[in-house]
Amino acid sequence: MSQRRSIPARLVCAALMAFALAACATHTVKSTTYTPIVRASDALAEEYLLDIGIAVFDPGLDDLNRREEEITNAQIRVAESRYVPYMLADTLQRSGNWGIVRVLPNDSSPIDVVVNGTVLLSDGEAMTLQVTVSDSTGRAWYTKEYNEVVSRFSYEPSERQKNDPFQVIYNTIANDLLAYLQRNVEPAQITEIRTVSELRFARGFAPDAFDDYLTLDRRGIYQINSLPADNDPLLARVRTIRERDFMFIDTVQDYYSTYAREMRVPYDSWREQSYDATMTLRELEGSARRRFIAGTAVVLGGLAAAANGTDYATQTGGALGVGAGAYVIKSGFDKRAEAQMHLESLQELGESLENEVAPRVIDLQDRTITLTGTVEEQYAQWREILADIYAAETAPL
Repeated sequence: MSQRRSIPARLVCAALMAFALAACATHTVKSTTYTPIVRASDALAEEYLLDIGIAVFDPGLDDLNRREEEITNAQIRVAESRYVPYMLADTLQRSGNWGIVRVLPNDSSPIDVVVNGTVLLSDGEAMTLQVTVSDSTGRAWYTKEYNEVVSRFSYEPSERQKNDPFQVIYNTIANDLLAYLQRNVEPAQITEIRTVSELRFARGFAPDAFDDYLTLDRRGIYQINSLPADNDPLLARVRTIRERDFMFIDTVQDYYSTYAREMRVPYDSWREQSYDATMTLRELEGSARRRFIAGTAVVLGGLAAAANGTDYATQTGGALGVGAGAYVIKSGFDKRAEAQMHLESLQELGESLENEVAPRVIDLQDRTITLTGTVEEQYAQWREILADIYAAETAPL
């Protein structure tokens, strides 16, 4: 009569621990404190309000590592590189601490304060922006990274009617800009910055006439040597051209406003789904990692038991250990395949979003310009038109 033997308890425990480890889930609870826009306590006179130009951001695609490339949609990033500057410009304008705030098609038009930026991270859950600020004299103000992590609550309809999920990051940048201005820029410097902006614009159209008014020192800072007379006819023409340039840039703001408005619904949908996908991917990767670790442990334990066991129970237990471990490892591979499906879904969303925010037609006062290229390319063409206008107005009779 054969004796029934039990499977060694240590193998049963190992298998149970492996499945328990594979089934574990981690949850992160986030809370965010809303940062309001700070407004200057003392209102400045209009002549002391600096204008701000915000360049279209660098989408940050060139510096992604392999892992980031796998989960970053290039089309989304390019769309965000226009959306983020508009949101920041809107925030700065609403603060009431500055003159006119514009999104700049390129850097060819000197403006008092210039904000450049790079989108380092944006996945629906977190956003990281690198911002560099300088003024028209060439002085660097600061470079800083801004990071914000939001919770699922930020995508609730009631919250979305109030603010962008990442409005806090724009408010923080606006507050830092005001703090720097108040700590480091005197009224006399504000006047200098505004004057340099105008003279640099004038040099761009009439270098022969305006070159001597500015000098670029060894630090790359513009110094004012002298000033043209207020009744200088060339200066008057340059100011007229500059007003036309601002007119075009202001019209371009309508483009960015339309861009952001049309982008909002599909972009919010993408960000909300991206948030969920980010959470799911994190859990899937963590689950897959736990399954691989647990499965490998059970397989190794089972192989050792099968190889070293001398009785039927030990060998049977070893075989079961190998089988259980193999199942856990296969489950890990299945989880990774599910994660890849989420990535492919995000790719499809990105392609759809890019189609929904295609360029529009810009109507000017005296003509209609069809935007066949990017708005940046169209602005370059406009600058050429301005140069022709100035040349025609200053040509000898």
